[in-house]
Amino acid sequence: MNINYELYRIFYVVATTGNITKASQELMISQPAVTKQIKTLESQLGGELFIRTKKGVHLTENGQAIYKYVKQGINCFNNAELVFSNLKQLETGTVKIGISTTLARLFLLPYLEKFHQQYPKITIHLFTDPSKKMREMLKTGDIDILIAKENRYEDDELKITRLGILHNCIVASNAFPELKNKTISLKDLNNYPILIQRPPSTSRDTFDHFCQENNIQLTSAIEIASSSLLEDFVKIGLGVGLVTKEFAESEIKTNHIFEVKTQFKLPTVYYSLFTLKDSYHSFGANKLIEIITNKTN
Repeated sequence: MNINYELYRIFYVVATTGNITKASQELMISQPAVTKQIKTLESQLGGELFIRTKKGVHLTENGQAIYKYVKQGINCFNNAELVFSNLKQLETGTVKIGISTTLARLFLLPYLEKFHQQYPKITIHLFTDPSKKMREMLKTGDIDILIAKENRYEDDELKITRLGILHNCIVASNAFPELKNKTISLKDLNNYPILIQRPPSTSRDTFDHFCQENNIQLTSAIEIASSSLLEDFVKIGLGVGLVTKEFAESEIKTNHIFEVKTQFKLPTVYYSLFTLKDSYHSFGANKLIEIITNKTN
């Protein structure tokens, strides 16, 4: 059935006002146009909807039968407009963010605080799955934005806005005092148990590629699931660790661990904001993106 919603809207206004003249004024169309549209709807349905009297119009039995359903439909459309207006005014809505725990602490928290202060009615959902999985979640619409380290094989479907740079470094604890005043080579790493993140990990992939380029194969690597746990293992002397310097800075400043000087320069990694190209973002997501990328105060 080819439904003309405008006909039902006119029917609703005429039924509610009980007067063609009042209906035409509310609808801002002429009285003959209102009458014509009602006749069109009656023709489509196959029966009269109104009884015309000198004092106005009132619903027939057929008209009464459909009025309550049309009223519900009109109310639904009005509610839909209200919901959209609230979303636009950031009075409601949800923003779904994919990010690692460490990046959330290092980078995102001040922006979330600012966003929440300005738009307290927006619900924020954080997802901390592996970055590979979250890239897929971004493509399927399960998250609105992703903040993660860039890898060497980024998807063309993703729009990337760089936010900052992260530096890799080697750290150790007092269990290896000889490393405090020593500058080591890449080959020297094999003399120590090196703690490193388990794949899949952007840091691990970047470091493995770096080793391949320098024809080095580490034989004493101990794989750890998370970067924060890796730092804990370094502190208790299980080995030296490959960490993101910005993530380990507090531990270094408090002398729980120290940075090992190296003859080689470890690769740096960008962390960026990822969105899906040519995709619609909610008003809340757009506002958060603006705040993060410093496009708004």
